[in-house]
Amino acid sequence: MTTFKSISGKITAGERISADEALFLFASNDLLAIGELAAAANEKKNGCNVYFNVNRHINPTNICVNRCAFCAFSRTAGEEGAYTLAIDEICRRAKEAEGEGATEVHIVGGLHPDLTFEYYEEALCAIRKASPSLHIKAFTAVEIEYFSRITGLTIEQIFERLINAGLGSMPGGGAEILVEEVRQKICPEKISGERWLEIIRLAHISGLKSNATMLYGHVESIADRVNHMEMLRNLQDETGGFQAFIPLAFQPENSDLKLNIKGTSGLDDLKTLAISRIFMDNFDHIKAYWVMLGEKIAQVSLAFGVNDLDGTVVEEKIGHDAGAKSPQSLTKDGIIRLIKKADKLPVERDTLYNPLHAY
Repeated sequence: MTTFKSISGKITAGERISADEALFLFASNDLLAIGELAAAANEKKNGCNVYFNVNRHINPTNICVNRCAFCAFSRTAGEEGAYTLAIDEICRRAKEAEGEGATEVHIVGGLHPDLTFEYYEEALCAIRKASPSLHIKAFTAVEIEYFSRITGLTIEQIFERLINAGLGSMPGGGAEILVEEVRQKICPEKISGERWLEIIRLAHISGLKSNATMLYGHVESIADRVNHMEMLRNLQDETGGFQAFIPLAFQPENSDLKLNIKGTSGLDDLKTLAISRIFMDNFDHIKAYWVMLGEKIAQVSLAFGVNDLDGTVVEEKIGHDAGAKSPQSLTKDGIIRLIKKADKLPVERDTLYNPLHAY
């Protein structure tokens, strides 16, 4: 019979919990007991370290051929608010970030019907030339699939060209919920969950590290969340290429789902983060994305198994277009204070989790 004691015993012994045991934890209302288990699991991996980086988000375009029900970022060409950045402007923002101490630019955008693949290659090359110290983390699996579609190149060929242009790693977006029944409700035009996993597998084989996300708090069930996490855990067993798992709290305010969905609660957020830490034993890092959670829940999550707060971000658009109420950036000093007040050790890192400085 599954109990907190039996799960605690597994964590102490370094053993993996099952999907049924994860469902048991989700069904429990004892949030503090779940948090205690997650904190123990995290301490074994990371001690009291909490990581962050100095980074900047750049979204080249919000024009997109898809219309996902949860997304408030995308626009049609000619629609009010639609934009596409010139490569010079992308470079300027990257250079500005480098001057402010950033070590990473995070680049994702819409699937623009008219931009060529060469636009993205040239953007990476330009950033690498203008700001050689910056690590370029860019493009979701959804974007990679789109590049393959518009060029006729294989996924492997796309990765080869992007790496040659300067791509250093990938974010974890586009995963949403990998269960197909859910994807058909919230993003039917997007690639399947199976295809997302296939593209990320090929990314890892090509030598790229990536993150993995889960968009929760909309139409999915708790079983869907656990199924999603199990698929990622299985792929991590195979490739070892994931760095961090990032549960993303759904922002219903400006999406097409807002009439039916209330979004997440702080209790749900903390429980989901904590169970992620316990269940996803082969992921070193669980990230609380403060942009969507807010600073306070992100800070509390550091006692619930979380060991990463993302970074300074700067000019975040996707979550804020959806209705996130957090600021669009945090200063480095602000993140350090937030971590220290949670009685943890702030560690600035680079994109690949090499420590740069402990505060």
